Amino acid sequence: MTKIDLITGILGSGKTTFIHEYASHLIQQGQRIAILENDFGAVNVDMVMLQDLKCENCQLEMIAGGGDPCCHKRRFKTQLISLGMQHFDRVIIEPSGIFDMDEFFDTLYESPLDQWFEIGSILTIVDAEMDDVLSAQMEYLLASEAACCGKLILSKWQNIKGESEEDLVSHILTHLNRSLTGIQCKRQFQPKDVLTADWSALRAEDFSAMQSAGYRNCSYVKQFNTESIQSEVHYFMHINLPENQIEPLIQQILADAACGKIYRIKGALPAENGDWLKVNATAEKTEISPVKDGQAVLIAIGDNLHREKIDAYLQKYNTDPEYVSI
Repeated sequence: MTKIDLITGILGSGKTTFIHEYASHLIQQGQRIAILENDFGAVNVDMVMLQDLKCENCQLEMIAGGGDPCCHKRRFKTQLISLGMQHFDRVIIEPSGIFDMDEFFDTLYESPLDQWFEIGSILTIVDAEMDDVLSAQMEYLLASEAACCGKLILSKWQNIKGESEEDLVSHILTHLNRSLTGIQCKRQFQPKDVLTADWSALRAEDFSAMQSAGYRNCSYVKQFNTESIQSEVHYFMHINLPENQIEPLIQQILADAACGKIYRIKGALPAENGDWLKVNATAEKTEISPVKDGQAVLIAIGDNLHREKIDAYLQKYNTDPEYVSI
């Protein structure tokens, strides 16, 4: 049977960056894998960030966004049926940062998927830089997406200064366990459940532990559904910015409270040499690197976003007359 891994984590936690390292290792080990981007969004920039993994042993797929949740679930099942018939060693699923865990379990228990797939590991990426107190919706997502995981993977912990690794893990777990209690989940994480390591220097035993981490059957009270969660995603398309203005402009947007509480800006922009630049930015760090293929779009993810304020920043330097935001 094909093992299927689910990589969860709230908006901007670093799922795609982790998947790049995890999938690269599997490919190097000779495994034949597929990566499935399962997202409600109309534009999936994370696929751009994984393009360099495409090879004979790695297939990239995505589920087209839009439609109601029932239609989305049917598309999810149809895509998994297609992958199941190809007999991969492993399928990695990256869902949206707003995700109902029941969709994953319910779909895999249906025929014929239950005959082709078995759950390998559920891995949850936890952002060490997240605020101590999140909105009620984000606290729910943090807890519900971690409740059943086999391993917590800590991201961005290297950016935290003046705190020992032991104290940092304790701090993060106090927050997460409080969130679990808030959704009436009896599970409480311990330090042994957390992997804290430099993702670019993971050891063979680290990967082995993640591949065999499994998952837990944990119940909790569902406080929100994907249709009612108000965290926002806005798309800014047909953008062409001077390369030397991209990073400072994005940092200005992230720093301006008038634009809303932005967790992440990601996307792709045309480069001056005719190729593309992938963009992945948080308030702490902006990463810009070349890629061969892309789509001129930036995506802002956050709470209480003010699209018109972000428009004003981007339109100041944008040279594409087709600019549009939604």
